[in-house]
Amino acid sequence: MAHHHIVEIRGLVKRFPMGGNHFTALKGIDLDIEIGEFTGLVGPSGSGKTTLLNIIGGLDAPSEGTLTVLDMALAEKNHKELAALRRHGIGFIFQTFNLLPVYSAYENVELPLLLLGLPADKRKAAVMHALERVGLTDKAQSRPAQLSGGESQRVAIARAIVKEPRLVLADEPTANLDAANSHNVMGILARLNRELSTSFIFATHDEKVMGYLTRVLHLVDGTIQREELVEHPQFLEKV
Repeated sequence: MAHHHIVEIRGLVKRFPMGGNHFTALKGIDLDIEIGEFTGLVGPSGSGKTTLLNIIGGLDAPSEGTLTVLDMALAEKNHKELAALRRHGIGFIFQTFNLLPVYSAYENVELPLLLLGLPADKRKAAVMHALERVGLTDKAQSRPAQLSGGESQRVAIARAIVKEPRLVLADEPTANLDAANSHNVMGILARLNRELSTSFIFATHDEKVMGYLTRVLHLVDGTIQREELVEHPQFLEKV
């Protein structure tokens, strides 16, 4: 396929069973995400943004419609194929960091590379490079309990980008962070987006996150109500 879309969605519907009935969380979504986009699904709790993010990440399946992610039609794939897509092509950042407490920062970041079966020397170089990108080389041997919330989220970012995935999905990545750490984290992600051409899709209702997005998709009640494109000349001067 010779197009530049990293995500293509047509007529996407998602229903969840509720009692003897069902709740329709997504009501016919059409969406294209280009390579290298820094975009956000923005809306109140219950608008469907996390559901849509999970479906794009192959963690949940649509009830109707078609979905192509990284040139793979997801509906036709089994669990094993979807897991392989996530392992190779997609990085995830969650609001709860999801770090393994018994592992050092280094080992947490190394985990995706072990799953890919990379040799030790390549793993080491990639892990140190990822920790350097988030400014945490000095905390490589620290365990999550010894890290602050901001540091933990930066380890989670390093883990998400260590394999240089084409797509990163971030669900409320600043939810547990104060303002200074939120801006620090978003600045790191915006820089990675420019340096690696990684596409980022956020699900958020945090104003601080929205201030960094170049495309905002407003979700209301399971539909995309409107979208806006934003120019950020001031970020380019800061870097």
